[in-house]
Amino acid sequence: MDETMPRAADLLARRLYEAGCRHAFGMPGGEVLTLVDALEQAGITFHLAKHENAAGFMAEGVHHRDGAPAILVATLGPGAMNGINVVANTLQDRVPMIVLTGCVDADEALTYTHQIIDHERVFDPITKGTFRLTPGGADIIADKAVSLATQARPGPVHIDVPISVAETRVESPKRRRLVPAAPVVPQGTGLEQARRWLAAAQRPLAVIGLDVLYDGSAQVLRAFVEHFNIPFVTTYKAKGVVPEDHPLCLGGAGLSPLADKHLLPLVEKADLILCLGYDPIEMRPGWREAWDPDRQRVIDISAAVNDHYMHQAGLNFVADTGATLEALAKGNPARKTWEGGEPQAVKDALAQAFPRDDDWGPAAVIDEAHRVMPANTLATADTGAHRILLSQMWQCSEPRELIQSSALCTMGCGVPMAIGVKLAAPDRPVICFTGDAGFLMTAGELSTASEMGGNPIFLVFVDASLALIEMKQRGRQMANRGVDFGWHDLAAVGRAFGGCGHTVRNRAELRAALEQAMQAETFTVIAAEIDRGGYDGRI
Repeated sequence: MDETMPRAADLLARRLYEAGCRHAFGMPGGEVLTLVDALEQAGITFHLAKHENAAGFMAEGVHHRDGAPAILVATLGPGAMNGINVVANTLQDRVPMIVLTGCVDADEALTYTHQIIDHERVFDPITKGTFRLTPGGADIIADKAVSLATQARPGPVHIDVPISVAETRVESPKRRRLVPAAPVVPQGTGLEQARRWLAAAQRPLAVIGLDVLYDGSAQVLRAFVEHFNIPFVTTYKAKGVVPEDHPLCLGGAGLSPLADKHLLPLVEKADLILCLGYDPIEMRPGWREAWDPDRQRVIDISAAVNDHYMHQAGLNFVADTGATLEALAKGNPARKTWEGGEPQAVKDALAQAFPRDDDWGPAAVIDEAHRVMPANTLATADTGAHRILLSQMWQCSEPRELIQSSALCTMGCGVPMAIGVKLAAPDRPVICFTGDAGFLMTAGELSTASEMGGNPIFLVFVDASLALIEMKQRGRQMANRGVDFGWHDLAAVGRAFGGCGHTVRNRAELRAALEQAMQAETFTVIAAEIDRGGYDGRI
């Protein structure tokens, strides 16, 4: 075979490079060495993490900055299984990811069973699709994977790569690429009815979701809500699609019962609900059937058909958000809305519900960090009580300024996502907010942060408890079981891995630690010790 001919793995890697991918993450085994070599030769740097699950979250962090599909590489069997959580997360959180696993050849698997698992059956229910690479179809499979991962709604696609297939020399194929579909614009009687509803609305309200970040309609959306004076809430992952200091913005919604106490009554008063790229997978049960389409006019513009049944609408458009809003707005004059001032009253009530003037505690930690960190800071949040409070208090001026697991809501995502974000945006400040339990899940990745360089900040809420679960346990009058653990010197953990470490117990100490961290040449762990029960009444 002509050694100048590309390997099947090279064709796969070249298509990923063509898609904008420049970074891949994982932990190699012998079964993926050719694949890693092909990625590197194509111009995609492979980064060694300490666990495949964390590697996937690092890849997601990069995706949120460069927009290219994330790449996770895992060897067969236990390596692939270690990545299950993050792959399920990318499916629910709508993150395009290419999951590359090595496997033995089919003939070998007939008689060799050590570490052999049917990867395709495992990944099938948690991906948009799964393929097994073939020599002749490598280029087409790669293009199908990229296209499927990035089509609305985005998600993970798995490719199993047999050892001999990766190494097989193949002729360079005729280039075949799926041309992305043109934006769909509604037409006909449904559109005309929606235009009439919009023209007649006196109390319109918009709920904005993640689809808007992928169809590039943020500017059109902002012009639309401003023109028609429509107050809006966003899901947590859509925070910043319109700057949150905008007078029409009522903040993020989804997980805080305290916020819902003020927002849901406003939803009930609206005479027109506009669901704009809204995917309710991020929302808590209080948003199930949050409006009544028999009593209220509801227009749903989404990237996918409603099969979730979280809500229903009088008009459903599976269409491009921006193009649909332009069609709705054309010739429709602006008018005053909410003349009773109800949205502003809710906005004021939310500000009082989430005060920032605590001497110390989780709200004080968030407020002080928001005051100290520059306006262009990028943040990640792990799952827990702190995330709910943070998502209400941390204002975003651009999309993806705060990223988190907001659908699967998995712990252990915050630290590795921050590492990936910092890699992709080295010139911007990056801070991770994490509980101590989530931090301990991924503390070993501090070694990866040290090896990659840069100075991300890991701000840990230390209360030695699974605070959110403990609150639920206590609220059900149950005994304290399985939610508390020991107090540990987490700042020392940071120093042990080559970073800086500070333990803080008041605002002044936190401010000093943050200021030092921003000037440090390496990462910093700031352990903010707070009282147990500090979230009571706050989320």
